[in-house]
Amino acid sequence: MEKFIIEGGTPLSGRVRPGGSKNEALPVLAATLLTDQPVTLRNVPRIRDVEVMCEVLADLGADIEWLEDNVLRVHAKNITKTDLDAELCRKVRASILFAGSMLARMGRCILPPPGGDVIGRRRLDSHFLALRALGAKIDTSGRHFEFVGEPLVGGEIFMDEASVTATENAIMAAAGAKGTTTIMNAACEPHVQGLCRMVQKMGARVEGIGTNILKIEGARGLWGCEHTIGPDYLEVGSFAGLAAVTGGELTIEGIVPSELRMIRMTFDRLGVKTDIVNDDELFIPGGQELKIRKDMNNAIPKVDDAPWPAFPTDLMSIAITVATQSQGTVLFFEKMFEGRMFFVDSLIAMGAQIVFCDPHRVVVSGPSPLFGATLESPDVRAGMALLIAALCAEGSSTIYNIRQIDRGYERVDEKLRALGAKIQRLPVE
Repeated sequence: MEKFIIEGGTPLSGRVRPGGSKNEALPVLAATLLTDQPVTLRNVPRIRDVEVMCEVLADLGADIEWLEDNVLRVHAKNITKTDLDAELCRKVRASILFAGSMLARMGRCILPPPGGDVIGRRRLDSHFLALRALGAKIDTSGRHFEFVGEPLVGGEIFMDEASVTATENAIMAAAGAKGTTTIMNAACEPHVQGLCRMVQKMGARVEGIGTNILKIEGARGLWGCEHTIGPDYLEVGSFAGLAAVTGGELTIEGIVPSELRMIRMTFDRLGVKTDIVNDDELFIPGGQELKIRKDMNNAIPKVDDAPWPAFPTDLMSIAITVATQSQGTVLFFEKMFEGRMFFVDSLIAMGAQIVFCDPHRVVVSGPSPLFGATLESPDVRAGMALLIAALCAEGSSTIYNIRQIDRGYERVDEKLRALGAKIQRLPVE
């Protein structure tokens, strides 16, 4: 177990490059099971969740080899079993993604209930409905979920919610199914698009990438491929918020501007000015005077989240922390998870002026001087939000349970030190 010791109050400036998208890396790792040929993945983030997914693949019989720091080769030629290790699955929510790829490849999968962040109820019903539409039989009566579907047959799937992981499971199952599958009300986040492009390279035909209607023509003999994972736009948003609240001038390299439209609009509402330069860099000017922009007729603005292309739920914690340093009042409405807002107790303990209305809504008034505190990271995104708060606070902070942050951010303390942060990673006594 490790902890961070942070001395706050230093503007963080310089240049930083985000890691590969965690939310794309996890489904494409599961998709390597769709073929018995080698798959090479580039720009793979070396984070804890990726390590666990690799351990699951190795346990199933796949050969895993890191060719370079962020280049991984997976060769799932000899899958030796169809039941997933319960202890490993408890460590990562994304283990549910093996259902679609294992059904397509092996016709069977025994999956323990997945673990992951405790941010509220995360229903699995959408996964089951989608896979049943392709002919899978699913038994959920025991301690494990048992999926049987040999062969899967293409069909029409209408998602009862635009669930990202359920859409990804449906894409992988459809890629290995016989015939054509149409997925309606599909999630269309950048990481879903990345998975679609990968299964295209493997031989499946995919139409409608980037929309909420996907048409997939499956292929029973999918082949190996090379695929480059896109930059993590959630990490880009995190570093943009970090620069703004510490007053530093920061350039974030290797971004995809189209993925940042709503993030930039929302941050602008909180007073954070950003610019796109050289087509692939995000520039955050230093020394900004953060001021929340009111709505028409002097109304208090609202920031809420929703499926893509709306503001992502995974950046709500970051935006709330930014708002504590902005002049004005803003309402945050978290629509997707009823447990995501509980971390604000820690911000309040640091001095933030926040009214906790209910599990889905908080009102933030700023700016509030924050003071160092002893904190614990409850999940990946809240952990990063608390790290940002500690870096702009006066005095010293200690953050425990930093494995949660490590699950989503690659070498975050090294990147922060390169920008001037006073942060140490130390073992817990």
